[in-house]
Amino acid sequence: MIDRSVTHATFTLERLYPATAARVFAAWADPRTKARWFSTPDADHERDFRVGGREANRSRPDSGPSLTFESWYRDIVPDERIVCTSVPHVGRELAAASLTTVEFCPADEGTRLVLTEQGTFLDGPRSSARWSTGRRAGQGLR
Repeated sequence: MIDRSVTHATFTLERLYPATAARVFAAWADPRTKARWFSTPDADHERDFRVGGREANRSRPDSGPSLTFESWYRDIVPDERIVCTSVPHVGRELAAASLTTVEFCPADEGTRLVLTEQGTFLDGPRSSARWSTGRRAGQGLR
């Protein structure tokens, strides 16, 4: 029996990159570049990077349930910000829903990236541990 619950979490990650805001933004905007750090070689990755566009990443593991991560772009201001809403699924079960804002802020040393995620993590530790812990640790933000 699944322990039905809802956990809300908001967290912010900051990274300083020794590059211009345009170059850091491009790592999110260019499909090939983002696929290198966001996806895995064995996953199906689709991307339509525009306001109203959708991104989907589906893993095909040898064992265990598939993992699907879908996002819809709500706001894109080149070299300044990206806002998207996302839903990850474990198998057919919805694991979470989130609003993510990525800001690209010029800094003396380059660009300060600020990612803020507001999430609703569903159904106990199985979901919240898998999604929020990795996201808070900056998984994928090198």
